[in-house]
Amino acid sequence: MANKENPLKQLEHFGQSVWLDYIRRSLLSSNEFKRMLSEDGLKGMTSNPTIFEKAIDGSNDYDEQIDALIRERKNVDEIYEAISIADIQRATDALRPLYDRTAAVDGYVSYEVSPLLANDTDGTIAAARRYFRMIGRPNLMIKVPATPAGLPAIEQLLSEGVNVNITLMFSMKHYEDVAEAYIRAMERRLRAGQPVDRIGSVASFFVSRVDTLADKRLDEKLKATPDDALKALKGKAAVANTKLVYQRFKEIFHGKRFAELKARGAHVQRPLWASTSTKNPAYSDIKYVQELIGPDTVNTIPPETMDAFRDHGNPRLTVEEGLDEARSAVERLAALGINLLELGEELQKQGVESFAKSFEDLLAAIKHRRDAAA
Repeated sequence: MANKENPLKQLEHFGQSVWLDYIRRSLLSSNEFKRMLSEDGLKGMTSNPTIFEKAIDGSNDYDEQIDALIRERKNVDEIYEAISIADIQRATDALRPLYDRTAAVDGYVSYEVSPLLANDTDGTIAAARRYFRMIGRPNLMIKVPATPAGLPAIEQLLSEGVNVNITLMFSMKHYEDVAEAYIRAMERRLRAGQPVDRIGSVASFFVSRVDTLADKRLDEKLKATPDDALKALKGKAAVANTKLVYQRFKEIFHGKRFAELKARGAHVQRPLWASTSTKNPAYSDIKYVQELIGPDTVNTIPPETMDAFRDHGNPRLTVEEGLDEARSAVERLAALGINLLELGEELQKQGVESFAKSFEDLLAAIKHRRDAAA
């Protein structure tokens, strides 16, 4: 494998960047991490409360620091921030050469504001500013959800020069709202005489969960009326939805309005395919990587899916394939009463609740450790 580019590394030839949807302290100092950077072409990392919960509660990596923070009488929130920020700083430092080499295109690490702020615009802005200042790395992205309260926060933060990874996007409407917020923010910076060439932003479009919910709706209909045409739609919604969003990305960021921003050095806001592990064992374990390869995209991939694609991925330009079938699938789903815009709203609400629960579980695990030590 070392003598031949593996399938993950080959994705860069199609204009796609691989980011790792995982972080753990022991990984950052390992030979495995160095191998991922060199042989897999790893170009970034993302984190979220669920990832930190598993890292902190499922390993001994953090015991020494947690015990020291407990002795310093830090509260639960302070302990979480101290240990998670330390990991983010290590990761951003490791990826800084890549950030510099790619002129602020890649080499980013993402850190999420508290999911409990998903419906609080001012709270989100304040937290994002504080984290961006505390972590103090130019290749940091702050994750903010594309909720109604998150959108104005996204625009404000980007206009101030804070790099933003927008999360919990599931529908075309979510995508268009986020792209508009990014472009408005860059236009505001230009009007204020501020540079736009070092602002980084990705639009994290969640993939597999769309199939999970759409398939559930199809199964309900199949119970009432067994039908081969209905059955054939299973596993089609997510990729179709994502491919059409990619077409909209091209229209927006290769169009006249963005041309002036691009001429002044602004980067396109790349779509980032998130939630790309396969949830349904009936589908390929690399489905949401294999079928969404294309220029100006990022795929943030969990370790198990990275291993699978490294083993049997077939890199080629796939995000432009089957567009007529994608449009047809969306239309057929709509005719059955499965509207992807409505599904997107439901999935975003579920996502906010899921991330909030993970965050509360994480804080509870830290509290348990602190109380036991006390």
